[in-house]
Amino acid sequence: MALAAGATYTDAGQRAGVSERTVARRMEDTAFRAEVADCRRLMVERAIGQLADASTAAVATLRALLDAESDTARLGAARSILELGTKLRESVEMEARLIELEQQIGAVSGATKGRPR
Repeated sequence: MALAAGATYTDAGQRAGVSERTVARRMEDTAFRAEVADCRRLMVERAIGQLADASTAAVATLRALLDAESDTARLGAARSILELGTKLRESVEMEARLIELEQQIGAVSGATKGRPR
């Protein structure tokens, strides 16, 4: 877990009660490295889920600030909503384009697999 979280071999070894050399030797093992990578992937997925959940609350906060008495607060909320909305739209569009390109590449490579060269 410590290695997946970015700990040094020394720190990970101290947490696990083993030497730095033992950690280094374990990291040479492909299966162990795969376990560390899988653990890191799960940690990232959990963090993404937490960010998504917090994003919902953040949007609600920005929406509430649109009705604030302060002109500065309203302007800041409006600006943030417009900027973030644009970035989100661009990101969603880019992802859709990427998926489409991957499908096209897959169709082309699948069609050429049976052809003689």
